Amino acid sequence: MNSDKLLDAKGLACPMPIVKTKKLMDQLQSGQVLEIHATDKGSQSDLAAWTKSQGHELLNHTAEDGVFKFWIKKA
Repeated sequence: MNSDKLLDAKGLACPMPIVKTKKLMDQLQSGQVLEIHATDKGSQSDLAAWTKSQGHELLNHTAEDGVFKFWIKKA
C-alpha cells in the first residue's frame, strides 16, 4: 500500500507512537496517507481508537514478525 510519509515508532512505548503519529498527521494534507510501524502491542488498539476519535480513516493494519503496520488516511 502506498503512503505519503512513514513513521518508524518501533521500540517506543505508549503513548509515544500516538504522540508521534499526531505530530506527523498535523503535517499532512487531507487525503494523504501516513504509514506507521510500531512494536508496542498496545498500539493496535490505541492507534485504531485514536484514528476514529480524530475522524481519520484506518485503511489497513497488519502484524508481521512483531511489527504492527498501520496505514491512516488523513480526514
